[in-house]
Amino acid sequence: MITGVVWALLAGVMLGLYALPEKYTKTFQYENTWGLFFVLTMFVVPVIASTMLLGGFEVFSMVETDILMKMAVASVLWGTGVMMWGRAINHIGLSLGFSLFIGTVILIGSIIPFFVNGIPADNVFVTILVGLLVVLTGVVMNGKAGLVREKDEKDSREEKKGSMLAGIIIAVVGGLLATGFSFANAVGSGPLGEAVAELDLAPWKTAIAVMLPIFISGGIVMGLYFILQLSQKKLWGGFKTVHFVPNFGLIFIMAVFHYAASALFAFAASKLGASGNTVGYAIFNASCVITAIVSGIMVGEWKNASARAKGFLYTGLACMVTGIIVIAVANGLTA
Repeated sequence: MITGVVWALLAGVMLGLYALPEKYTKTFQYENTWGLFFVLTMFVVPVIASTMLLGGFEVFSMVETDILMKMAVASVLWGTGVMMWGRAINHIGLSLGFSLFIGTVILIGSIIPFFVNGIPADNVFVTILVGLLVVLTGVVMNGKAGLVREKDEKDSREEKKGSMLAGIIIAVVGGLLATGFSFANAVGSGPLGEAVAELDLAPWKTAIAVMLPIFISGGIVMGLYFILQLSQKKLWGGFKTVHFVPNFGLIFIMAVFHYAASALFAFAASKLGASGNTVGYAIFNASCVITAIVSGIMVGEWKNASARAKGFLYTGLACMVTGIIVIAVANGLTA
């Protein structure tokens, strides 16, 4: 159990930090950076990983088509949700955007596996729900922190009046759609795990198998979105720059971290027992939020916020840490 918790925490930290190299790219517009990122992380990296670690794509022919279709549909919803999150952070910043988006993902996405794998014993189920409610308190506190910060900065952001509320709505709706990732993982991990075993591959490689259909399906939505954005804004020429090679290297690092974080989550879930998908998902995403909040503070997102706004933010952070502990304890009750 401890091993699974540690891997879930590590995966969350990686997801919380994966976007940092973006701050060092030069001349690229938002659409150039993230369009290239999603091509690499959703298509190139998963295909390379599957080819190298699974020996090809035979494993997918061993799983019923309806399983892969369910994963694909859920992953399209996930991709749509991630796109909405990308727009939300333009309104409300990295810290609050991560908090609301992934907070929603935690609350809903952690419950979804119960409908796929069944509800655990009462004491475990109740304790997990308590942990999720503590996380919910943290989400509410972070939302309040953002609204107070908007009021603090009203004079300097008058032209963006209403953007905070819009960003919060976009982040929450995006989070609801993004729970498709949790459903796809819960549906596919069992059948793909059996196929991996039949091919005499190491059990941990199930995580690699699960990620390919999720990323490819979700990537279609993201790819189409950025093709449209690059075309409408006439930004394709932005890739013709002397900084392309170093930018590509930085974005490729982002792609590897993003993919590896998701694969590590799937691996962690497999190590956490019967409620692994729920427990792992909550720990993974909560630790991501915590990492993102700390990162946002370090880069100065909250430097102009009042002590009151920061108080709400830190309270939300404390609640999320407490929620992780409660959820981890709940998983220990299954041992």
